[in-house]
Amino acid sequence: MKTILVVGAGPAGCMAAIEAAQGGAQVYLLEKNNCIGRKLAITGKGRCNVTNIAERAEFLKHVPSNSKFLYSAFNQCFNQDIMQFFEQLGVPLKVERGGRVFPVSDSAKDITSALQRKMLDLGVILKLNTSVKKIVLHEGKLVGVQLADDSILKGDAVIMATGGASYPATGSNGEGMKLVVNCGHTLMPLTPSLVPLESDDGYIGELQGLSLRNVRLTAFIDGKKEQSLFGEMMFTHFGITGPIVLSMSRMVCLALSAGKEVVLALNLKPALTKEQLDARLQRDLQKYSKKNLGNTLVDLLPHRLIPVVLDLSYLEMTTRACELDKKSRLRLLDTLQHLEISISRPRPLSEAIVTSGGISIKEIDPKSMESKIVAGLYCVGEMLDVDGYTGGYNLQIAFSTGYAAGRAAAKEVE
Repeated sequence: MKTILVVGAGPAGCMAAIEAAQGGAQVYLLEKNNCIGRKLAITGKGRCNVTNIAERAEFLKHVPSNSKFLYSAFNQCFNQDIMQFFEQLGVPLKVERGGRVFPVSDSAKDITSALQRKMLDLGVILKLNTSVKKIVLHEGKLVGVQLADDSILKGDAVIMATGGASYPATGSNGEGMKLVVNCGHTLMPLTPSLVPLESDDGYIGELQGLSLRNVRLTAFIDGKKEQSLFGEMMFTHFGITGPIVLSMSRMVCLALSAGKEVVLALNLKPALTKEQLDARLQRDLQKYSKKNLGNTLVDLLPHRLIPVVLDLSYLEMTTRACELDKKSRLRLLDTLQHLEISISRPRPLSEAIVTSGGISIKEIDPKSMESKIVAGLYCVGEMLDVDGYTGGYNLQIAFSTGYAAGRAAAKEVE
């Protein structure tokens, strides 16, 4: 029996360990935390968005970087396979809006527990509180890994699954990437992906905690329209966050790092055309004609948003509705459909849900996830320079690449 060492017990590492063990190998899963799936446990706000049911072509549209690299891994293990895998492990799943898949229990713990049970059933040796400080090579050939106590754990293959550099408190701090780079690999620049965005606009603090649904956010990079997303967002003390903000953040981060100006335009009523919204606004102005503007917009906007919208429209809260002229009304209309948010910077990489960048995919075999530089060394999951939008896409990437590596490693050592 050959020995495979998997470093990192996140979704990619656990899946790699399971598949390698099913392939007949003796598997050691090395995790520096005191439990598996520390980051997995907080995904989807603790509910664990396991995957997304989108068809492959549509799914890949939600992977903005190097999506073609995933073709082979997805051929081996895709969303329906993962759903069947967990349901066979006794975790019933459900599909929610946007094709997102969650455990029926809404508990990520059910996912991590199922993975751990499966690994133990297969004889995977789980070594918690175990840090790896070096991938050991001898005359260019892989020997095993050096642990924190300087002891050497020998193996015929090493699967690196230590994650990116986001949420370092979960153990995903980028150190594993450095170990792979020390073996001759190239690290593509790390930037935040799926990260909240900061704004220095004066009104932001007034809206802290306000959530908006069914709005449209459009990104303008140096004045050019680049992306537009519909959905939910939220104001924070530093700026904005929420699903559509996170999905847009990767492009925004790249633009900001290139020194470009980023302005996001918020349409508060995207379901209405300009003419329809104007008619609605005029009806409200007539309905509340004797009241001031601060009370006129109560049917149209959340209370906390009214003074901000009026201020950005250069209108006074105390102005009576019947006194609003056409020019002022059209200015208000424009703000409702084009409320500008200037983005100054992303939140730190440590707060990103996903890391963009990582080990160059040019140096990794897409069928097996094996290194083209060091035979027997594999890289999976967020370590790779591949990342997707929010909605279950990144966990599927982790499961699929882990599956491919575990399967290939077991065959290679055999």
